Amino acid sequence: MTNYKMQQFSFKNRIASNYIITTALLILVVFFVIYSIVRFSVYIRVNNEIKTEVAKHLKEIEVIENCVLLIEEEEWKTSQFNKVEVSPAFIQFVDELGAMVEKSPNLKQKQLTYKANAPVNELFDTKIENIAVRQIQVPLYQGTKIIGYLIVAMSLEDSAMVLHNLFIIMLVAYPIILIILFLIARFIAGRSIKPISAIIETSNIITKDNLKSRIPLPQNRDELYILSQTINNLLDRVENAIEREKQFTSDASHELRTPLAVIKGTLEVLVRKPRNPEEYKEKIDFCVSEVNRLNHLVDELLLLARFENQKQTLKIEKVSLNTIFLDVISRNATIIGEKKLKCIAHFDKDYYVNTDAYLLCIIVNNILTNAVKYSKPNDTINFDIIETDNELLCSVSDHGIGIAEEDLQKIFDQFYRSKSNEHPEIKGTGLGLSIVKRLSLLLQIDLQIESEENKGTKVILGFPK
Repeated sequence: MTNYKMQQFSFKNRIASNYIITTALLILVVFFVIYSIVRFSVYIRVNNEIKTEVAKHLKEIEVIENCVLLIEEEEWKTSQFNKVEVSPAFIQFVDELGAMVEKSPNLKQKQLTYKANAPVNELFDTKIENIAVRQIQVPLYQGTKIIGYLIVAMSLEDSAMVLHNLFIIMLVAYPIILIILFLIARFIAGRSIKPISAIIETSNIITKDNLKSRIPLPQNRDELYILSQTINNLLDRVENAIEREKQFTSDASHELRTPLAVIKGTLEVLVRKPRNPEEYKEKIDFCVSEVNRLNHLVDELLLLARFENQKQTLKIEKVSLNTIFLDVISRNATIIGEKKLKCIAHFDKDYYVNTDAYLLCIIVNNILTNAVKYSKPNDTINFDIIETDNELLCSVSDHGIGIAEEDLQKIFDQFYRSKSNEHPEIKGTGLGLSIVKRLSLLLQIDLQIESEENKGTKVILGFPK
């Protein structure tokens, strides 16, 4: 039940409560220390006064023939009687057996009790007819023989009253102080966590259709400032991800509709009237090419979706870069031959890296098909591997149409194709380099592209040693 109630507390009240619990313990310790210091001071004062009385009265007595005699007894009694209203000190002389010999007038009918088992010359607390006193028993000697005791006591009633009043004041002040501190702590906590209220308000108005709102940053650069800034950065990433998803969905729908529309239009034209076998074959071949294009687009979309999550399990192994490049060139021999291109590999020795061979093949294959697509007939495509102190640099260079400088930052965007309207003869989906970028991040490969219009493009893959 207690845990449930604590869960119902607001964050502000929980902060104030935790603060008060700590403060309450601290104040309790402080009050205890204050009370102990006052009590110690009171007892020190009483002890000093008793010792002063003992020293004074020892000078006023003499021991003759085993008897304790006051030097000026009448004067002593008079002085003690006159001090009854101003001094709480009680004086009594007893013999060695504890029988009373003489006492101060302020004792009246009362007597101090001799404690046979009490240590001599040491102060202790006792009572005179329910009156609390502090008492000392000083032995009186004749030679080495104890012939009596001087008993001096002082009332503790005033001291007890002071300590009692102090205790009552602390007892009353304790809850009042805690209540006041709780209210102050609650007010300060409320102001301190004000950014949290802003976070809650902002979070409540954020939806998938409204991601523009951001949390106001506090003036103080504290933990709440960092929290607000972190959440704002998270919202930026979420907004960008959703925008990319919307753009990807829109572009994918457009790219998928285009070949379907072309196929549908071709088939509708084909069935409007009878045609000769050559026309049927031409249209059917065209539809097959569009279906192949559509199939290739779907494969690339599935590949992107498959590796969107970077926690995708990788099969890391020792891979020969020479073999990867040569295999990719061999698989693309047909399209390379159709454009009469030359692929030249410059390898000084066998180079190996630890990576996922399947994903690396996809990266190199996409780079090569792009190089083939944008190269002119009879051009040369170069494959190079250079070893440095920290990494292996693998590059694929062509002498094709190149990429405009302003488009270099956009070529990794999905479905983006640089100046595609100027080269309608070059077909593509605009997903190849997006896949290369995604897989390079996944494999921790440093990807760089250098390009100049009408001079060619160089794609560099950096593998850390």
